[in-house]
Amino acid sequence: MTNKLYVGNLNYRTREEQLREVFEKFGEVSSVKIIEGRGFGFVEMKTSESAQEAISGLNGYELDGRKIIVDKARPQRKDKRKFKRF
Repeated sequence: MTNKLYVGNLNYRTREEQLREVFEKFGEVSSVKIIEGRGFGFVEMKTSESAQEAISGLNGYELDGRKIIVDKARPQRKDKRKFKRF
């Protein structure tokens, strides 16, 4: 299992430090990245065990008034749909 987790349905006011604190309850956090203005981000846990515990413990958890979605992050796809220039 990957240690990188997708975190969705974030409140736009949620900050990376807050997210780190919540996830640290389940183990050591390697990195946190919120995609600004999009309502989601990524948290990388140190071990796959702590990542699985975070998924189990935090999926549906209320943070800043929103129930967050926590799941395994999918690999970034290479979008083949390019805009053609004329």
